[in-house]
Amino acid sequence: MAPPAEDSAPGPAVSHPTGHPAYSQTLPREPRSAAVARRLVRTALTVWGLEPLIEDATLVITELVSNAADHGRLPSIRVIVSRPSANVIRLGVVDRSKTVPTLRTDVTADQPRGRGLLLVDALTERWGTELYRWGKQVWAELEGVEAV
Repeated sequence: MAPPAEDSAPGPAVSHPTGHPAYSQTLPREPRSAAVARRLVRTALTVWGLEPLIEDATLVITELVSNAADHGRLPSIRVIVSRPSANVIRLGVVDRSKTVPTLRTDVTADQPRGRGLLLVDALTERWGTELYRWGKQVWAELEGVEAV
């Protein structure tokens, strides 16, 4: 599947019913894609009965999409929402850049940017980067109470 043109509308959300439940969607690599990514996260967590995680998860996906929009290379990114276990969700953003994000601890209150990964680190159980030969996926995991 070819990535969408930079000015094209987001592709349809895709659900994977086998294996680990997951949702994914290809979006333009731009800051406004964070709104679509938040809707995807809300939908997945509502379907899975993990609504208590929605507020933190939408903030985390916003930061991950923002980083990809700023540092990615090609015109599209892929947002992935998966559930590796009953009470863990994994949020991921795939882009075509191999630049690994770093947690900045030197950000001051008067700087308008640079705190995104500090928020991700504070709100998640763990986060990291998977490198591929053509790019990377930055992911973060949140834990919640298992749905009944």
